[in-house]
Amino acid sequence: MTQKIRVANDVLRSIPDPGQGAVLPKDGETNILITSALPYCNNVPHLGNIIGSTLSADVFSRYNRTRNRRTLYICGTDEYGTATETAALKEGITPRELCDKYHALHKETYEWFNIGFDLFGRTSTAKHTEICQSIYLNLGQHGYLEKQIKDQTYCEGCKKFLADRYVEGICPHCSYVDARGDQCDGCSRTLDAIDLVEPRCLIDKTHNVVAHSSSHMYFKLDAAQPALEEWIKKSWKKGKWSPNATINADGEIVDARMKSGLKPTPVTRDLAWGVPIPPLGREDDKEMGGKVLYVWFDAVIGYVSITGEYTPEWKQWWLNPDNVRLYQFMGKDNVYFHTIYFPAMLLADGSNWTTLHHLSTTEYLNYEGGKFSKSKNRGVFGPAAKETGIPASVWRYYLLSTRPETADAMFSWADCIAANNNILLKNFGNFVNRALKFLSAQYASVLPESGDAPGPLSPNDLLDAEFITDVNTLLKDYIDAMESVKIRLGLQTVMLISSRGNGYLQASGLNKALMTENPQRCAQVVSRAVNLIYVLSALIYPFMPATSDALLLQLNAPARVVPEVLSTDILAGHRIGQPDHLFKNIDEKMEQVWKVRFGGDESAKKEEEAPTSKRKAKKGGAVNAAPNAVAVNGPKSPEVIALEAKILEHGQVVRGLKENKEAKDIIDVAVTELKRLKAELVLLEKSTNPAAQ
Repeated sequence: MTQKIRVANDVLRSIPDPGQGAVLPKDGETNILITSALPYCNNVPHLGNIIGSTLSADVFSRYNRTRNRRTLYICGTDEYGTATETAALKEGITPRELCDKYHALHKETYEWFNIGFDLFGRTSTAKHTEICQSIYLNLGQHGYLEKQIKDQTYCEGCKKFLADRYVEGICPHCSYVDARGDQCDGCSRTLDAIDLVEPRCLIDKTHNVVAHSSSHMYFKLDAAQPALEEWIKKSWKKGKWSPNATINADGEIVDARMKSGLKPTPVTRDLAWGVPIPPLGREDDKEMGGKVLYVWFDAVIGYVSITGEYTPEWKQWWLNPDNVRLYQFMGKDNVYFHTIYFPAMLLADGSNWTTLHHLSTTEYLNYEGGKFSKSKNRGVFGPAAKETGIPASVWRYYLLSTRPETADAMFSWADCIAANNNILLKNFGNFVNRALKFLSAQYASVLPESGDAPGPLSPNDLLDAEFITDVNTLLKDYIDAMESVKIRLGLQTVMLISSRGNGYLQASGLNKALMTENPQRCAQVVSRAVNLIYVLSALIYPFMPATSDALLLQLNAPARVVPEVLSTDILAGHRIGQPDHLFKNIDEKMEQVWKVRFGGDESAKKEEEAPTSKRKAKKGGAVNAAPNAVAVNGPKSPEVIALEAKILEHGQVVRGLKENKEAKDIIDVAVTELKRLKAELVLLEKSTNPAAQ
């Protein structure tokens, strides 16, 4: 098909999509290095994990590509340490097998969400060991490592020292009863397992846990603090950090550990699964034999080692502070490790490292009035998002529109459905579809001669000055927001621009009558609307890349950059592709279906509302009865009771949908889910009632 696109340096995008060929920085240009917090390789990510780091970083990565900046986005699974050993122990497999399993699961999840890494790697590689050991040796050479002999938790039953995550107990600071040996989920403080009150062995809680002395290597954070404080204040100012747990809006360091003076922190552990400690050429090397690097030490180095897997020229990214800006994305609980611990390591190492330019953190995303919980099956985890039938683009839009940038946010099915139906469908989708369908139907898909010269439209235009000025102002707002990593504001601005496009079509009276009465004006309106859609294809690309691709297909146009002003870039004679709807309506009745599907054990509360009349009880019993039901002898387990209550609740949903004569596809989804729950009950009853097997 005929393409007529303005030829200029400020029109087409030259930087490829993520993962499409090796990218190296270029001296004298703005080169962007992006990382998102490495997810633990022992679980399934939920929506809060995704918006907290990987999705947010993907948006910023794609935005920089629309500015034709050389951009590298690195992430991967954090695979070493006690968390992995513990999870592998619970699943009865080796740490390597567990990491292989969850790395694939994470990768599959992120791919479905269209999160575009240049490389999604892992830390259990030879390159990772090489770089970790190099930094460790440099710290030792520069006098930043010291041996300390301290008491550690020792399990008399297991007859071994217990690493942090093999120990639980009462937090000495906030009295949270299930604090882990490395960190308390109650107050978020980092801990030393030996400080836990009433410590318990995670392998067997009946075992006796005592204190035994052990030798370990410690990183002298106290010696690194002066240089670190100077670096923090300089980077905070240059990178325009948002206020966080380390430094406030006035440039005052507020981290309690730094204010009281940093203390040496351990960098070795008595584990088998980790990076082996290299000898320092000192007398105490023998005491370090068989130990590995502490996961907090090696995990952050994963950003570097995964880049090393991406390109042998990794030093061009990580040892190039004059030409590379490092942006790091994470949840709020990771700030300490990225603003204090990791920078202190790099400064003490002595090499000319590329250090943090700007960090972007999020608060927590909660689920329907509570927290996500894998153990309670509460919330949407990993591949389950795909099972809803909601497209990945809609998921991305809703999560980004509720991104918890300054306070915790709440996931809501009602809000998710409304975001699709009221904003994407009626605003963005309506503008695009109305303009392109008119062009297709009235001009045989060929853009007419509008009288507008190629290039920027004048803000003093006789007919559309206000429209052009408004769009240009919003474009500046968008660029300002994205440059400041205000992702949610950037997305809101995109929707304001599409809304302004809708208003323009309405005010211009675009219809057949206008085409008949004033063909020149009609051609001008169509041209300006189509060129605004072309702009929107670039603006929406960071947030909804699949939607951007669909726009470009319908426009029959190549990927473009984000412009600073509205221009005529698609020229007269250009033939567009086939217009089509970008979004589909989601039936509001699905809210209740999904609430039950992802409500988890909360639905057990419904058991208290079971019918009491004989007729209702009989009816309820019919719903609860599953095919091939297993007769249960003795009391039912809490899991069976909870699942039966969930089946009862979902059965009522199905009946309600049928009574209201809802669409067949809606009813089919609900019925399929009811059957799945009943099958799950059969398996659960068999597993909890051996006599029935």
